[in-house]
Amino acid sequence: MSILTGTEHADTQSDPWPAPTAARPVVAVVPVPGAKSGTNRALVLAALASGESRLRGALRSRDTLLMAGVLRALGAEVDTDGVDWTVRPARSTRLAAGARADCGNAGTVARFTPALATLREGDIVFDGDTRMRDRPLTPLLGALRRLGADIDSDRMPFTVHGHGGLPGGEVEVDASNSSQLISGLLLAGPRYDAGVTVVHHGSRLPSGPYLDMTVADLRAAGATVDVDPPAAGGTRRFRVAPGELLAGEKVIEPDLNSATAFLAAAVATGGRVVVPSWPDVTEQPGRMLPALLAAMGASTERTERGLAVTGGGTIHGIDVDLSDFGEAAPVLTALAALASSPSRLRGIGHLRLHETDRLAALAEELGRLGARITVTDDGLAIDPAPLHGGRLDPRSDHRLAMAYAVVGLVVPGVEVDDIATTGKTVPDFPRMWSAMLADQSDQADR
Repeated sequence: MSILTGTEHADTQSDPWPAPTAARPVVAVVPVPGAKSGTNRALVLAALASGESRLRGALRSRDTLLMAGVLRALGAEVDTDGVDWTVRPARSTRLAAGARADCGNAGTVARFTPALATLREGDIVFDGDTRMRDRPLTPLLGALRRLGADIDSDRMPFTVHGHGGLPGGEVEVDASNSSQLISGLLLAGPRYDAGVTVVHHGSRLPSGPYLDMTVADLRAAGATVDVDPPAAGGTRRFRVAPGELLAGEKVIEPDLNSATAFLAAAVATGGRVVVPSWPDVTEQPGRMLPALLAAMGASTERTERGLAVTGGGTIHGIDVDLSDFGEAAPVLTALAALASSPSRLRGIGHLRLHETDRLAALAEELGRLGARITVTDDGLAIDPAPLHGGRLDPRSDHRLAMAYAVVGLVVPGVEVDDIATTGKTVPDFPRMWSAMLADQSDQADR
């Protein structure tokens, strides 16, 4: 499957992908590619570093190639041809005439790179897929203006008029809809004249582990970062001191978010799936996955190979707050639709603002199969119901397409439009999915 790198995904009116139904419990070892979140943070920090950096295990997907493309537009040299990627910072502060940044529908690209553009001299136009024009950017762009940036609009397409740097200082931002808004300010913070102090005022920050990842990656690159404990009313304060970022080698962890669908295959079919090289310690929110799958009736264990998940035969419903791990919500919704008891997924109201409105899409599309899913103020309520086949539209959302594949393992006749959208984070997903079903080897028990 080719990786789509244009501004729109494939025509959803083409022939749908027939989701394979498992003839027996899935037993397989499934290596997953590198983490999108880790790859894109590493790319940004390498573009700001003092010399050449090497990324080992980088994810080659639509989102990461878009990030590499924007960094090139900002003057960095990014070589993605080999297994290992190399990045050299821009040799000049001056942007090329007519510079453009294509962000696609990638939140990390749209929110991490405008701050970098303020460090250059010249104009660069930011734009992306139609959906990206509706995703939250106003708080970020407003905060950059208050730090001294010259940006002409709050929505895509917008132009950053770079003047070779920012004064920096303290700025308030409401990041209640996306923690990426804060990460986008912190990652470039060491290059601001006075560094940056970001103060979040608003409701609880969603996807907190991703902020932990940003802080950890900054510190690993040599930055000085201080984080205050949460204050009354949900206020958070992050400080990044000005200073040089170190070049070097970065090993990208496997993408635990993308592993979710493959491990869910074991739960759905009563089989056993091993994901190799599962990290012992990680900032990725996927570290919560074993406990979540165990609550749904599976057993999990760490083996010499990695994380092994074995389905229990019956899927239990769950009542859980997923505010720190919203990326798992689509696949957990798929499992909940197959469960023997009701489920309640909470703390994920912010998913309305992702690649699509994930809450409405899951309820409407899985409802076509007979699922009983109600959208609540902060999530989804799922009640058991018999399911049947049908054609589903992932609405250009990679996580939804993977969730529908999980349902198709046990519900014959599920067809998924635009399966190529999975290339956003999992290159060649259909091949990997079929290979998992064909494995059935004893390797999963080693």
